[in-house]
Amino acid sequence: MHITNIQPSCPLLFASEPMRSIMDYYAAHVLPVDRLPKGDSHTVIVFPGLGASGSATAMLRTRLRQLNYDVHDWEHGINQLPNGDLDAWITRLSMQLQRLAARDGHAVTLVGWSLGGLYARALLQRYPACVRQIITLGIPYAELHNVGAAPASAEGIDDDAVAAVPAFSIYSKSDGVVAWQGCVPTGLHNHHAIAVDGVSHMGLVYHPEVLSIIAGLLASSATGAVGARATRQS
Repeated sequence: MHITNIQPSCPLLFASEPMRSIMDYYAAHVLPVDRLPKGDSHTVIVFPGLGASGSATAMLRTRLRQLNYDVHDWEHGINQLPNGDLDAWITRLSMQLQRLAARDGHAVTLVGWSLGGLYARALLQRYPACVRQIITLGIPYAELHNVGAAPASAEGIDDDAVAAVPAFSIYSKSDGVVAWQGCVPTGLHNHHAIAVDGVSHMGLVYHPEVLSIIAGLLASSATGAVGARATRQS
């Protein structure tokens, strides 16, 4: 069970990440939020990427709140690789998920960027009844089929329940950190890949096209139409 063996992207794309991410950040201000579909006020948890905290996803969370969602940071500060037992770490992360799901009496959407997306998938695998859908940004599928499924907890996983929860992988062929090929799920029921053009890895939490896709997926989940506008692989 490894979460650090992520296939690297092109060195030139990696070198240009800082400049391109700045451009993606400023591009985020181009799309007026009032043009996006409004939500049904359901709860969303946003997980930051490796080495980032909630400040890196603050703009995304603000925009989603403006679209009428109850949006929460993941509550664990800077996202670092867990020290020690990964299964125990996923259990710690699940406390917020289970609390919010119990509070509302409804499942919660998980949005995870980079390493945060791996955690979102692990939570889906462990607690599918608490998860409405997951949306991951720039993270490979090949590395996380078993994260959160340590031997002590594997027997409790309900494969049918996991398969019933829609999962979306938003990726960019211009990602300078993660090779996009690994972000496309193959042979997984109810898992969809959605490509965006010209977006940096860091910019996935800012870019207006990504925000538009996330807004559409969140709104579609309220009508039962989730998955109808995905899969878009290119």
